[in-house]
Amino acid sequence: MKITVIGCGRWGSFLGWYANELEYEVLIWGRKTSNKLKQLKKERENEYLQLNEDIHLSSSLNEAVSFGDIIIISVSSQQLRNVCKKLNQFDLDNKYIILAMKGIENKTGLRLTQVFNEEIKQDYRLAVWVGPGHVQAFVKGVPNCMLISSAKIDVTKKIVDCFSSELIRLYIGQDLIGNEIGAGAKNVIGIAAGMLDGLNYNSLKGALMARGSREISRLVRAMGGNELTIYGLSHIGDYEATLFSPYSNNRRFGEDLVQGNDFNKLAEGASTVKSLMLLSDKYNIDMPISEAVYNVIYEQKDPDIANQAKKALLNEFERFLNVEDG
Repeated sequence: MKITVIGCGRWGSFLGWYANELEYEVLIWGRKTSNKLKQLKKERENEYLQLNEDIHLSSSLNEAVSFGDIIIISVSSQQLRNVCKKLNQFDLDNKYIILAMKGIENKTGLRLTQVFNEEIKQDYRLAVWVGPGHVQAFVKGVPNCMLISSAKIDVTKKIVDCFSSELIRLYIGQDLIGNEIGAGAKNVIGIAAGMLDGLNYNSLKGALMARGSREISRLVRAMGGNELTIYGLSHIGDYEATLFSPYSNNRRFGEDLVQGNDFNKLAEGASTVKSLMLLSDKYNIDMPISEAVYNVIYEQKDPDIANQAKKALLNEFERFLNVEDG
């Protein structure tokens, strides 16, 4: 079995490392201009892990697609459509495709599998890989549970069988809508958690977890998914890794934002919150916590961002607490 990973960032490089640990042949692809790929080629390592010499590194998309029986895509969610347009030039028939990122397209509000299906018109087998876990913990041997979900149960089971191990126990997800929305939305709740940390209001994280998951579950139900999915691995099961972990980019982004510090790593929730506002309007679902995060990031009317965040979060908590908890 050969595994291709499209994307050489933190999670992509880890998935290549992990597949290699499972004794699969692995190729990791990155853009020719990517500094991350250049570093991996030169040093065989990044700030998170060391790659074995037998892992192939390439900037040729043709080579990458031809190489893998399973292709894992791990890029920024907002870049997925562009990547798909490039992939569509190559033969993907009978390939297993795994989307290993968490987000919702900004301009359309589409789930990532919907974006892929719009762009790729071939006979492929598509799934998503979501759930809790940080590279920094995995490479130290700290295990966790994650989730594979697909529109086809046989595809889900195949991928679970291929990648489950003592390090990552993979579960079968049967609600693709709920798992995709839940996985993307938890990054938005993670930003809210970081804001609370930055304001020294971290005792409110319990309320955030309860009310944040509730508003996302209402959205999933409106979209045709199972609202209970939000209380599984893809969303609330990932809260510890996002709302509390020092490794979480989204939590750190929220904390740095309200403290006026620069943050230069990818925080998917900052893009995803735009999509949630689009979906909130489309499905007429009240999403006050997500709205508060959006307002702090994109509607900075108060030059004191910390004060604005404090007002926005507390107002939205109060607004939501006045709604019946059901």
